[in-house]
Amino acid sequence: MMEERAAAGVALRGQGNGPLPASIGGYVWRHSGKHQVGLAVLSVMVFLLSIWPLEIQRRIVNDAISSGSLSAIVWLSVAYFGIALLEGVLKFILNLYRGWVSERAVRHLRMTILGLARCVPHRPGSQEEEGVEIALVLSEAEPIGNFVGISLSEPLLQTGILVSVLVYIAHLRLEFALVSALVFLPQMIIVPLIQRAINRRAATRIRTLRQISSNMIGSTGSTVADSLDQPTRIDTVFALNMGIYTLKFGMNFLMNLLHHLGVAVILGIGGWYVVQGRIDVGAVVAFVSGLAKIVDPWGDLINWFREATVSSVKYQLIETAARRIATSGAWAGRSV
Repeated sequence: MMEERAAAGVALRGQGNGPLPASIGGYVWRHSGKHQVGLAVLSVMVFLLSIWPLEIQRRIVNDAISSGSLSAIVWLSVAYFGIALLEGVLKFILNLYRGWVSERAVRHLRMTILGLARCVPHRPGSQEEEGVEIALVLSEAEPIGNFVGISLSEPLLQTGILVSVLVYIAHLRLEFALVSALVFLPQMIIVPLIQRAINRRAATRIRTLRQISSNMIGSTGSTVADSLDQPTRIDTVFALNMGIYTLKFGMNFLMNLLHHLGVAVILGIGGWYVVQGRIDVGAVVAFVSGLAKIVDPWGDLINWFREATVSSVKYQLIETAARRIATSGAWAGRSV
C-alpha cells in the first residue's frame, strides 16, 4: 500500500496536466533516461563487431584456402569464433539489461495506476472504472513497459548493423551495395502503410476488450442489452485479431520475397563476374552473407517500428485513463 501511494505521489508531482507524461517518449526518458544511455553504449559495441565475421569469411575463402596455409586457416577460424563469442556475450548483457529496464517500467506503471485508484474514493456503481483498472494493471502496462527496454537501443543497434554491412559491401563492390539497398526501398513505402492499418485495429481491439471487462465486472447491474452485446464484442475482437494477423504476416511474406529476389540478383551478377575474372569467389560469399546479415536487423527494425507505433497508441489510452482516475470526477459515464 505504501509503495502504491508513493508511486502515485511521484507520478502526480510535477506532471502538469496528468499523472503520466503526455507521450511515450517523455515517459521513456523520464523513467529510464540514464539506463537508455547505458543500453545505447552496449548497442554501439555490438554493431561495431558485426562486419568482422564477413571479412574473416572472405579471407578464409580467398587468402587462406588459395595459399593452402593451415596455420592461416586455423588462426582465422579462431578469430571468427572469438569475435562471435564476444558479440554473443555483449548481446546477452544487452538483452538482460533491456529486460531489467522493461520490468522496472512495467512495475512502475502498475504501481502508479494502483496507487492512483486507491487514493480515489470509489462510488457505488463504478464497475466500469474497476474493470478498466484491472485491464490497465494486469495487461496493458506490460507491452508498454516492454517497449521501454528497447525504445532507444534497438533502433540504434539494428541501424548500426545495417549501415556497417552496407558500407562494407560498398567497399568491396558498389553495385552490390546498391542492389542490397534497392531490396529494402519498397519496404520503406509499404511497411508504414500496413502498420497504420494495424494500429487502427489494435486501438479498436483495446477499447472493445475494455468494454468486455467492464461489463463482466458490472454484470449484476448490467442491462440485458449489455449482456447480449458481449458475444458481438468477442466476435469483433476475433475479427480484429485476424485482420492484424493477415496484415502482419502479409508484410513478412513481402519482405522475405524481396530478400530472396536480392539474393538471386547478387548470385547471378556475382557468378557472371567470377566467370569474367572481375571478382573473386570470396567476395561473392561475403556479399551473400552480408545480404543475409542485413535481413535480421531490417526485420527487427520493422518489428521495432510496429511495436513503437502500437505502444504509442496503447500509452495514449493508459495515460488518458490514469488522468481520469486522478481527476475522479471526469470518469463517471465515459468510455476510455
